[in-house]
Amino acid sequence: MGAEGTQEARLGLLRLIEESVGDLPEGWRDAFVGIPRHAFLPQAVWLRRSDGDRHERCERDEDPRRWWSAAYANEPVVVQVCDGGAPRPGGPEWPSSSASQPSIVAAHLLALEVTEGHRVLEIGTGTGWSAGLLAYRLGDRHVVTIEVDAALARAARTRLAALGWHPTVVWGDGADGWATGAPYDRILSGAAVTHLPPAWIRQCRPGAVIVTPWATAWTANGTLVATVDDLGRAHGRFRAGGAFMHLRGHRSRITDIRQVVLSDQVPASSGTTLSPWDVAGGDPVAEFAIGLMVPGVWQHWDDDPDVEGVHTRLWVGDEAGTSWASVDYDGRQLDAFTVRRHGPRHLWNEIEAAWARWCAAGRPSVEAFGWTVSADGSQEARIPAPTSGGLPTMQGVEALSWTL
Repeated sequence: MGAEGTQEARLGLLRLIEESVGDLPEGWRDAFVGIPRHAFLPQAVWLRRSDGDRHERCERDEDPRRWWSAAYANEPVVVQVCDGGAPRPGGPEWPSSSASQPSIVAAHLLALEVTEGHRVLEIGTGTGWSAGLLAYRLGDRHVVTIEVDAALARAARTRLAALGWHPTVVWGDGADGWATGAPYDRILSGAAVTHLPPAWIRQCRPGAVIVTPWATAWTANGTLVATVDDLGRAHGRFRAGGAFMHLRGHRSRITDIRQVVLSDQVPASSGTTLSPWDVAGGDPVAEFAIGLMVPGVWQHWDDDPDVEGVHTRLWVGDEAGTSWASVDYDGRQLDAFTVRRHGPRHLWNEIEAAWARWCAAGRPSVEAFGWTVSADGSQEARIPAPTSGGLPTMQGVEALSWTL
């Protein structure tokens, strides 16, 4: 693609972004046009297959039309699988780093509300594109970006330099921030977290804003926008949208059900009228609420359980690996389901209670939930409680909060 075609592609991507997030301020419009996304993509990327099941490798030299189309589509592009290594024998190539969806990148940059002179720490350099956008908007010396993968950090630094940009690129664990460059006015994470790393808060000036994708063991969805006060506390509200890969230290340690469900266990049996699809069927708001209200619990669907009389099974388990439950659909009726459980936590009972609380609060949106970090470092979700009028409120929520 020639220079003229590249410019047209950049303007086309800008139009797609503004269709999603609205008109951008001039400074950000200039950045999105001035920092070409394709210049930050490697020769080989992984694109979702047409059946939507998995990703497949796409080489720029072998399939240039598809590669260029992905570079300027309003879609994420996977740039690394399996943390840069090989998958387990017989296992899939699972995505471990990506160029994030441009409209989500824009939404997060807008949420930062940067002004001239602000110093920004970016967590998760990835390809380097977001760091380039920040450097274009604020200048090199105001941007620090940290990446846990050394190869990705080197590649991003090289790509940025090739375009004449030289923000500080650090190789290290993003959860630790980078104290050398502190204090920061803004922190932007390109990876989802399950709680706010304490180092981020310590490295912020009073009044600083932290914008980060959010994840629970149940789902990766939502964005937290939090403000740090002069007492070392942070208060934030969630926004809908965006499913990001986890900060590596915030990934689940459970990677296979067989780590939790053992052959010699004897589960207890019961029943439920709560459909597993209500809480784990793809409704992002319901799943977000369940994830916050039942902390440390994951889900996994088995569409072919190879069990007589069971058409579909939902597994749920805790991150500690001590408790699990399964909910079975017989393939015939949706009024009642069989539940089996094992371990000290009655997980499905917890999920039923969370579902009832969310419904009693009027099924509030993601924006109704909040997150607080206290001066002692404890963190808790703020869950909207029902009122007599059936409308949710943030008052009286302590009984519905969980401290990590």
